[in-house]
Parts: sequence; structure tokens; C-alpha cells
Amino acid sequence: MYKKDDIIKCTITAFKEYGIFVKVDDEYDGLIHISEISDNFVKAVSDYGDIGEIIYAKVLDNDVNNHHLKLSIKNINYKVDGKNIEELEKDGFLPLKKHLNIWINEKINEINKDKYK
Repeated sequence: MYKKDDIIKCTITAFKEYGIFVKVDDEYDGLIHISEISDNFVKAVSDYGDIGEIIYAKVLDNDVNNHHLKLSIKNINYKVDGKNIEELEKDGFLPLKKHLNIWINEKINEINKDKYK
């Protein structure tokens, strides 16, 4: 059972102007509302992932009857491990060392995707 503040893995299934839809498991679906994506302005929710991509999200609310989760990716490292950004900042340059290759590959994939549109 999912409870508030759990960090869970989910798969992006769709984008709407107001948020990102995800599949959590065979029973639960979730929504990451645009207001729960970033503290900064969000121009397009699709800038935060791709259909089929596995990400991490924080549980805000669980509607057990309808098997629906309200989720957030604000202030967590949603692409890698779901840890709080503040926790990562305490480790100095260690997160950079651990994630640099991942970030470089993501950017290369993004550039290549845009190039062949």
C-alpha cells in the first residue's frame, strides 16, 4: 500500500497541459499535476520526461477506492533515485560524479531526438 511521502517508481504514460500521467503498477495510476513538477515556471510538462520513461515520484495522496495517486517530482531527483535535492547538496560533488554520465547521455538523446523530428 502506498502512503504519503513514499518515493515510488512509475512509468510515464501520457502528457496533458496540466500534468503528467503515470502507471505505478497493475492497480494504480497517478497524476503529477503541473504545480507539483517544479517551483519554477513549467513551459511544457513533456520537457520533464518521455512516454515509457521510468521516473521516481513522491506520494502526496492515495485514493484507495479509485486506485489513484497524487504525486510530486518537486525537489527530488526524479530521474535517478528519488532522493531529496537537499540531501544531494549535502554530499558536495559526489552527486555530480555519480550522475554526470547519465545527464550527458540524456542531453545527447534529447538533442538527437530533436534533430530527427
